[in-house]
Amino acid sequence: MTLDIHQLRRDTPGCTQRIHFNNAGAGLMPNAVADAVLAHLDLERRIGAYEAEAAAAADLADFYQAFGELLHCRADEVAWIENATRAWDLAVHALPWTAGDRILVHASDYASNHLALLQLAKHRGVELDTVPSAPDGTVDVEALAAAIGPRTRAIMVTHSPTHDGLINPVHAIGAIAKQHGLWFVLDGCQSVGQVEVDVKAIGCHIYSGSGRKFLRGPRGTGFLYVDVDLLAIMEPPFIDLHAGSVEGSGYRFIDGTRRFECWETYVAGRLGERAAVRYLLSLGVTQVTTRIAQLAARLREALAAEASVTVLDHGTRRGGIVTFICRDEAPTATMLRLRARHMNTSVTGPNAAPLAPQWATHAGAVRASVHAYNTDEEIAQFVAALRER
Repeated sequence: MTLDIHQLRRDTPGCTQRIHFNNAGAGLMPNAVADAVLAHLDLERRIGAYEAEAAAAADLADFYQAFGELLHCRADEVAWIENATRAWDLAVHALPWTAGDRILVHASDYASNHLALLQLAKHRGVELDTVPSAPDGTVDVEALAAAIGPRTRAIMVTHSPTHDGLINPVHAIGAIAKQHGLWFVLDGCQSVGQVEVDVKAIGCHIYSGSGRKFLRGPRGTGFLYVDVDLLAIMEPPFIDLHAGSVEGSGYRFIDGTRRFECWETYVAGRLGERAAVRYLLSLGVTQVTTRIAQLAARLREALAAEASVTVLDHGTRRGGIVTFICRDEAPTATMLRLRARHMNTSVTGPNAAPLAPQWATHAGAVRASVHAYNTDEEIAQFVAALRER
């Protein structure tokens, strides 16, 4: 399959209005996604919300099949969750922790995930061990293996951090987790849609992600994958009449990962997220993710050639996120200056990844994140705009 960039851009009306390099924040929705959301909201308006959900039953069921194809897992191992952080929290708090259990983490981890683990440490008595970085800034796989002790229970890392272009060596980490019988929990919030993801090949037991970023779905959507073999020992922290049923004086959960869902849900959002996955699959995941990496590499190269710009990304393998600073200009000022030129970026800093080494010398950074619909011409215009102060 070859990507038709002109068709990609025709499918994405936002491309005509601005240069959108904020796909790590929220990708521009293609027409297919927006149409799915708007059509369902219109149907709810015309015939009623319950009746509209019944009419959309086939597409709602296909949500799980679509994600199964994307992640290379079973459809019943996927749940719809309203965002990536909530998906992570639900899964992590559902594991059977014992006081004294140790969890291996890394400096590239997302702040919300780290906060959840600090809460576990406070209330469940688990302990966190931060694994050193390799010279390229990714998880040091050898150091991780050496850090495993008799009380180590889990490895929890971020596939692609929110603040850095690096891609962690998750397949190697998965092999270590399997060798030592550890739970492997992987945050895929930034990675799904910009890198190919095969959860079975990676060997992770839990994978959480967002719909709005590189998948280009609507806001307020996410997903959770849990390996079916792990579900037997997990106790979701919440239960309702969708997730389980009363059994005498007790209760039981439904089969599959959908036990983490609630009955009340954003139906139009689920349909939009399903449309986003189907759209990506129709284009070819390999083709899309390859182009994202290539465009980001060209953007880094162009930025590095500017004397007034410092690129901060780590990693040997890098994805679609590019972080940088401009000399004598605060990152927020750079972002606002670009926004005035109809060029979208965002700002990242210690609030996003408090353990990241970048913040020892920098207060923050501009984050530019590309997608397959971006172009080399946009990169040239973007770099030229940075020069014009």
